[in-house]
Amino acid sequence: MADKIILGVPPVFEAGGVRLPGWAGQLALAETLDCGQAFRWRQREDGSWEGVAGGRYLRLEQQGEDLFLAGIGSAEFPFWARYLDLGRDYPALWELFRKNPTLRRAMALCPGIRVLRQDPWEALCTFILSANNNVPRIKGIVERLCQGWGEDIPGTGFHAFPRGEVLASLTEEDLAPLRAGWRSRYLLDAARRVAEGRLDLEELETLPTLEAEARLLEVAGVGKKVAQCILLFGFGRVECIPMDVWMKRVMAECYPKGFPSYLKPYGGIAQQTLFHYYRRGRAGEVSAGAAPCPKPNA
Repeated sequence: MADKIILGVPPVFEAGGVRLPGWAGQLALAETLDCGQAFRWRQREDGSWEGVAGGRYLRLEQQGEDLFLAGIGSAEFPFWARYLDLGRDYPALWELFRKNPTLRRAMALCPGIRVLRQDPWEALCTFILSANNNVPRIKGIVERLCQGWGEDIPGTGFHAFPRGEVLASLTEEDLAPLRAGWRSRYLLDAARRVAEGRLDLEELETLPTLEAEARLLEVAGVGKKVAQCILLFGFGRVECIPMDVWMKRVMAECYPKGFPSYLKPYGGIAQQTLFHYYRRGRAGEVSAGAAPCPKPNA
């Protein structure tokens, strides 16, 4: 079954992990794992990446033209294939995106970015903690949260993300070591809603996007942007486009009338490349004298 998850190229199960032949160009590790959509990944001295999701540990590395998922076998592979969104035809999407001049430029500088399919509970909490925050600080808060109340994953140096009922039993004073400020009370509100069944994350999976968003907006500290992040990264609603300060700048400069219709069904995937491009590569282009933006909405 696992070999049918990958689109086009079957995985190779080896003694030390799972090899994806020819996949190095289809999943840019640094750009995907460290671009502000997930907060549990770190780069090792050897250049590989390690992280944890769903209480599971993984090390990812590029080996020539291949991508190697170290330390897992056929039983664990379906979980990670879903998390890394390996079953989606990204090459076809990237071909579609290249019809747009701005995205074509962004993809030339930031190729191979994928949208991760994260655990909805973890996405809910981490994006509440992301409000008016920056990525390094969010990572620190999340790490302290997991070390304090998550279960140890033996031999990895990582802890799992805390369960909802565990966080629901805490107070703001308990969470003071996180140094999360006012976000702590929002985190507790979310935890108590989930633990008490007032927010059913499994039900949200089945709801239309607008209804799911409305449920999320009932949680303290969840506004439109945070709700869109949770839906995109935690529920795979790839039509959702979180509008932070970077994306507002992109839209104002390059898409004043919004995305063209052919991009809208995949707007969340497009925005992740644009977000990274504006956050990392665009500043260098501007300083080099590049034009503000290609003709929008082409």
